Amino acid sequence: MASTPNDAQPLPPLHGSALVLLTIAVAFSTFMEVLDMTIVNVAVPHIAGSLGVSSSEGTWTISSYSLASAIMQPLTGWIARRFGEVKTFVFSVMLFVVFSMLCGLATSMPMLVVARLLQGAGSGPMVALSLTLLLSSYPKAKQGIALALWAMTVVVAPIFGPILGGWLTDNFSWPWIFYINVPVGLLAAAITWALLRKRETRIFQTPIDVIGLVLLVAGVGSLQFMLDNGNDHDWFSSPMIATLGLVALVCLTFLIAWELNAKHPVVDLSLFRRRNFTVGVSAQSLGMFAFFGINVVFPLWLQTTLGYTATWAGLATAPVGILAFLLAPILGRNLHRLELRAVVTFAFIVFAGTSYWFSTFDSSASFNSLILPRFVMGIAIPCFFIPLNQIYLAGLPSEEIASATGLANFFRTLGSSVSTAVSVTLWQHRGIWHHATLTENVTAASQPADQVLQQLTHTGLSQTQALGITDQLLNKEALTLAVNDIFWLCAILFVLLIPVLWFARPPFGSAGGPAAGH
Repeated sequence: MASTPNDAQPLPPLHGSALVLLTIAVAFSTFMEVLDMTIVNVAVPHIAGSLGVSSSEGTWTISSYSLASAIMQPLTGWIARRFGEVKTFVFSVMLFVVFSMLCGLATSMPMLVVARLLQGAGSGPMVALSLTLLLSSYPKAKQGIALALWAMTVVVAPIFGPILGGWLTDNFSWPWIFYINVPVGLLAAAITWALLRKRETRIFQTPIDVIGLVLLVAGVGSLQFMLDNGNDHDWFSSPMIATLGLVALVCLTFLIAWELNAKHPVVDLSLFRRRNFTVGVSAQSLGMFAFFGINVVFPLWLQTTLGYTATWAGLATAPVGILAFLLAPILGRNLHRLELRAVVTFAFIVFAGTSYWFSTFDSSASFNSLILPRFVMGIAIPCFFIPLNQIYLAGLPSEEIASATGLANFFRTLGSSVSTAVSVTLWQHRGIWHHATLTENVTAASQPADQVLQQLTHTGLSQTQALGITDQLLNKEALTLAVNDIFWLCAILFVLLIPVLWFARPPFGSAGGPAAGH
């Protein structure tokens, strides 16, 4: 049974100031939601100290948010069909505002974790629906620009999150990283509701798929929790992590089987029967895996190995956003003229080249030499995100776009989470291996090692102290060699992804049109 406020002709696209206002409102709400995934990272020590817990317990503020958000993203399409896209988006923004306020007011770690869980759950549908609302409000000819603006908010927010979070925490206090969401969210919700309340989408009174919902919550929740905490518990040597892995595997396997045969699935997996959706989402998720791996280990290496502060590590990371921000509108405006698979191929070549460039740095690399490849990498970001959004949405009818963007966002988030877990673990393990290999050369028979030890003892240090400093030097070089390995592996992955793209089948510019063939 379906009811709709606009069963007649579809409403024309917005134009002029109304379209500009809506774009700003939707972009800022998306920016806030994605920003909150990374803004807390640099504030964890402050939060932990303020609430009297350890730093490892403080990281629960990060994992609780990503956990709830990951569960809600695949549900976006189902929620939007049941309540309407406009109502769902505005309600999601309002929940985000309320729970952001509660996060700032938290006086204990359990209270903050619960508020972060609710904040993540409330904001889950925001990112996917922001793209859906933009596409339905823009004229067909300008949908490339809508995609470009949306992609830039999603990409730039995680880069600026740590910088803004560090600045607010240092100059005010950690609750302000949550309070800044309140005025922005209220304004975004008010503008969106004022402009779109008469443009609500069709509402379907579909029954709730309880079994699918339970399997989704248990499976995705276990998987996300395992990825967030596996590294701290030495992965599968921990009974808790092994149990979570088993629960995730069983629940997700049953979820796939159930949803493919359910009459009213809570997650529309039938989208993967479309070639372009499968190719686009696969390329985006695996590309995100490699891209995020670089973005996770680079600032970690700067802070733990080269002695950078959080602010300076953020400044070394940020130049990647400059060219991305400048090129995105140009690319969006000309998207219909380009062969999208070639554009993404170019992005992967630039990513591979800059990743290899990073793998050549040693521990004496200067700040200026480190920011240059980050700056160049920015060329590839819009060429990666914008065309892939267009590829996976190609040929989908408008009523499937919310489900498609929700599912694609879920896999993008999952790619980021898996990447964080794998890259940090691999970096630590490769660091230990390189340290062991380098230590083999510190013997009495090794002339360079003997020279270093003699120089250190001549400065008045004891033999034990000299060996301690030598070990620190070895550790610094071992972790640098390990980070080089990660960059090199990411470069290879980007190259291997190029053939995958060419399985997509043109044309790619028909998102939101009438139902197309498979």
